[in-house]
Amino acid sequence: MVREELVHPFGPLYGPDSRVLILGSFPSVKSREISFYYGHPQNRFWRVISEVFGKEPPSTIEEKKELILGCRLALWDTIGRCEISGSSDASIRNAVPNDIGTILRECSIEKIFCNGKTSHSLYCRLLEPVLEVPAECLPSTSPANAAWRLEDLIREWSVIRDYAG
Repeated sequence: MVREELVHPFGPLYGPDSRVLILGSFPSVKSREISFYYGHPQNRFWRVISEVFGKEPPSTIEEKKELILGCRLALWDTIGRCEISGSSDASIRNAVPNDIGTILRECSIEKIFCNGKTSHSLYCRLLEPVLEVPAECLPSTSPANAAWRLEDLIREWSVIRDYAG
């Protein structure tokens, strides 16, 4: 597959009450098509967040926004521009970070979590030295991370409740 140079196609999701920032790496092909986070139907992100907070799984983008904001979360991706083949995090080259500082200035973020190792390693390399705010890595909800069962993801991701208030 050909590597394309792409700019992140949509902005962050956050509100004045957001306390936890969740960072992915870069939107998948499916997410880029729908212009919203975790658009691949096999990505377990929405099921995990719903279970962690005891809510009904959202189906529409509007319901997903309400879930995130209602749970005092914020969403964005570590990468603002990169070269990528399809949806493959392993193919990412020449990553340029998003301005995460914008969210940190506008919200009272208490904790940053990265959805998977790629997001976390890029955050640690490109953003943490500038922001001086550490991030914690959670196991990826991606279908590519098939070794993790849904129940295990929910257990690990439950830590975000401690910070969301």
